[in-house]
Amino acid sequence: MKLHTFWRSSAAYRARIALGLKGLGYESVAHHLGRGEQAAAAYTVLNPQGLVPMLEDDDFALGQSLAIIEYLDEMYPQPPLLPATARGRATVRSLALAIACDIHPLNNLRVLHYLRSHLGQETTAVDTWYRHWIGTGFASLEALARQHSGDEAHLYGRTVTLADVCLVPQMYNARRFQCDLTAFPTLVAIDAALQALPAFAAAAPARQPDAE
Repeated sequence: MKLHTFWRSSAAYRARIALGLKGLGYESVAHHLGRGEQAAAAYTVLNPQGLVPMLEDDDFALGQSLAIIEYLDEMYPQPPLLPATARGRATVRSLALAIACDIHPLNNLRVLHYLRSHLGQETTAVDTWYRHWIGTGFASLEALARQHSGDEAHLYGRTVTLADVCLVPQMYNARRFQCDLTAFPTLVAIDAALQALPAFAAAAPARQPDAE
């Protein structure tokens, strides 16, 4: 397998965690998002969205991190990243989507770049935007974590799920932009417990071959 990635991409970070949890080896193919390498013709032929991550598994190519993770979970069922019950799976997907669809897109690199380059916003304004949406999203996620965590070491129940795979990269992003996390003690505790696990530690941005 090949994973098209960028060391600081939170979506690619999710895919790396999932591959690590499944114990799957892969070739890392880096595309520097800050330099626009993801827009190169050779890559957009393969992935018309020009985004990372993208997984190549033999003759099959798939973009979008959550689709990649669920594909890996179906192809390699152990350890499972979704609960056994329909309600459990729905809850975990809901938590994951709260991060991947409600929090992350508003703070994606291309959104921040548009705010700066096309709308003429200064760094202070862009950072304020970022922190606002992190705070709004994390406030509801903190409440959900208190409802669904079984041990304050996982976002749902007592084992690693898709929701945890999404949480850790978003916490990394929040710290990178110096967001105040004091109002989210449950999320902080869960993040700390997860980062201690080998698959999460190995997927960390600073440990990637293209890290700067």
